[in-house]
Amino acid sequence: MATPPRPLCRYGAGIEPPLQGIRILDLTRVLAGPTATMLLATLGQTVVGPPGCSLVRGPAESICHLPPESAYFLAVNRNKRSITVNFKEPKGLKILHKLVAKADVLVENFLPGKLDSMGLGYADCAAINDGLIYASITGYGQTGPYRTAAGYDVVIEAEAGLMHITGEPDRPPSKVGVAVTDISTGLYAHGAIIAALISRQKTGKGVWIDCNLFESQIAGLANIASNYLIAGKEAQRYGTAHPSIVPYQVFACKDGYIMIGAGNDRQFKLLAENVLRLPELVHDPKFNTNGARVANRELLVKIITETLMQEPLNHWLSLFDGLGVPFGPINNIQQTFDHPQAVARGVVVEVEHPRAGKVKLVGPAVTYNGKKMPVNRPPPWLSEHTDEVLSELGYDTEHISQLRKEGVV
Repeated sequence: MATPPRPLCRYGAGIEPPLQGIRILDLTRVLAGPTATMLLATLGQTVVGPPGCSLVRGPAESICHLPPESAYFLAVNRNKRSITVNFKEPKGLKILHKLVAKADVLVENFLPGKLDSMGLGYADCAAINDGLIYASITGYGQTGPYRTAAGYDVVIEAEAGLMHITGEPDRPPSKVGVAVTDISTGLYAHGAIIAALISRQKTGKGVWIDCNLFESQIAGLANIASNYLIAGKEAQRYGTAHPSIVPYQVFACKDGYIMIGAGNDRQFKLLAENVLRLPELVHDPKFNTNGARVANRELLVKIITETLMQEPLNHWLSLFDGLGVPFGPINNIQQTFDHPQAVARGVVVEVEHPRAGKVKLVGPAVTYNGKKMPVNRPPPWLSEHTDEVLSELGYDTEHISQLRKEGVV
């Protein structure tokens, strides 16, 4: 067996969680907000979350015999604590205000103005804690004609251009297979909160962050946006293909699919001669430059497809291996987690859940000096830490019991 390559840098023992001691109050649901707070929790923040991801606690993909513990909820709530508080009640609002007073960060994803009407808007919370980082995650932002519209990933994909460029050219627009707009918004919010914490170190003042799905998705259009803004070029759907590089797409073979990205003439020569065994393509004026290949895309794709369909996937993978032409099989989810690189990098962590037993989760994606941040807590069950958190706020057992009787917690 070949010796694995050595790391390019000297790995050490990781780093201390950089946000240890920072407290975050999580008032988010569904995906964008919980993604942001989970990433912060991974870096050491203490995350307390009423009401938790309540809108997705129990759909069809529930864990075993425990309907409240949905796979969706478990995916984005590791390293957090959960409490339930009815903050429509004055006593519940008082609990939230006590949490605000102790918090460094508050993250919410209510419609603009909703928390203001309940005594938890930015002005209310800043009056309690002027150093608070208050992060609002919405569909369209705090201003503008769509400010009060609810934000749904699939709707924003449609309105902000992503769906227009996703799918096959002769088929209707398609959504991406995962809620990528929600996830990217969570990443933007996570980075913005860290930036605001650094700003507070310099100024001593809190920050109101306005993060939304609509602008996050527009920012994610990247070169597609630049092509329109600079060149006035409207985008179109190409499926898995590239608008200006050929061949650069998924191809079918005898028993599967393979992604091939011959991005320049040298790579196309390697593909034609060493994989397809069609050296005549290299000198054919219809294919000898990328411009010619783009102009004759349909013909070349037909030739490549007919050739690849003659042999099974593993035959072609063996010819590509080490050649220097970008390629990859189209893996299903099982194959993804069984991938030797995924196994070697430890992308899966196993945690002991208090009700569901051992649960496998996707772990943190980033390594620091050779070590990933630990997953210290499994995703909580709803209200698991209510007594614990209330005790930290100074409530005794008798008082907590009374709050339960009154329906406050």
